[in-house]
Amino acid sequence: MSTSKMIQVRNVPSRVHRELVREAQKRGQTLTQYIEEILEREVAQRRKGAVFERIMKRSPVHLEGVDTAELIRQERENRDEHLERVTREKLAR
Repeated sequence: MSTSKMIQVRNVPSRVHRELVREAQKRGQTLTQYIEEILEREVAQRRKGAVFERIMKRSPVHLEGVDTAELIRQERENRDEHLERVTREKLAR
């Protein structure tokens, strides 16, 4: 379990404060809840950006002579067969 930390933001322009309060009310949230949601979204977005950066730094993979669309079709077919089998087994119990 993680403990919560307090963040205090000073000198927020009145216009920004009004807009935040208005949006929080529109969503049926407190100002704190709305700002927490904004912060969570921002952190999640940054994590995604870091993942994309790592991906872009990797060397490209060349699949010469491989039909990637066919590979995807085959894997989807395997997945569907597996799900059907598992579902049948659970229903048989």
